[in-house]
Amino acid sequence: MSQPIYILKGTEEAAGTGSGTASNVGSARIVRCVNSGTTARLVTLEESGGTDIGTLTVAGGESVLIRKDATDKIFAANAEILLTEVGIYQG
Repeated sequence: MSQPIYILKGTEEAAGTGSGTASNVGSARIVRCVNSGTTARLVTLEESGGTDIGTLTVAGGESVLIRKDATDKIFAANAEILLTEVGIYQG
């Protein structure tokens, strides 16, 4: 399987570290989430009102894509988690 080709739609930002600093990442629908550290970190997706939708652990050095609604927000247990709004090229 080939690697996806990302369409960059925003500037990478460190994740907020609590619900009060969560970001909708520019109203992104797809977010590339990278753990720039070596320790596994918990990432939380929440509704705009603060209700948790779900969580996942991102291993050190791992990158994942998160699909979300435009108003949903993301925060992480540590600012080593970096978030970027992306699209996926379907060439």
